[in-house]
Amino acid sequence: MSTLFYERTISPFDLLFKDFFNSELNFQPAINAKISHPVDIYENKNGLHFEVACTGLSKDDVNIDIEGDILKISYNKSKEDECCEVNDCNYIHRGVARRSFNLGYKIVSKFDLLKAEAMMENGLLVINIPFAKTSKPQVLKIK
Repeated sequence: MSTLFYERTISPFDLLFKDFFNSELNFQPAINAKISHPVDIYENKNGLHFEVACTGLSKDDVNIDIEGDILKISYNKSKEDECCEVNDCNYIHRGVARRSFNLGYKIVSKFDLLKAEAMMENGLLVINIPFAKTSKPQVLKIK
């Protein structure tokens, strides 16, 4: 009977709850938490692909820069984009996040970053980076 009592008192939820209030852990207040921008990254037979959510943005609003092996994707929200400051509006509900973002990714050499292509469709920025020719499997002949 004591083991049953022991299992009930030390459940995974209890450990999580206990650790939540542990002062030695480095929890940040929710107000300081950085909200990541929605991005999907996947690889298939054609190369590396990024899908970046750009709700309400046009292709001219988003900057894509390549510096060496770094891919940078950014948008800087201007004061004109803020409805409340321009039109003095009061939001009832605000569910669409139009906030600045600055993303950077180091691209490994098996992808040819210089042959990357980008397109914007229905608020989704799609960046396709093909495999580099030198990274494709090669057959080495034995002499």
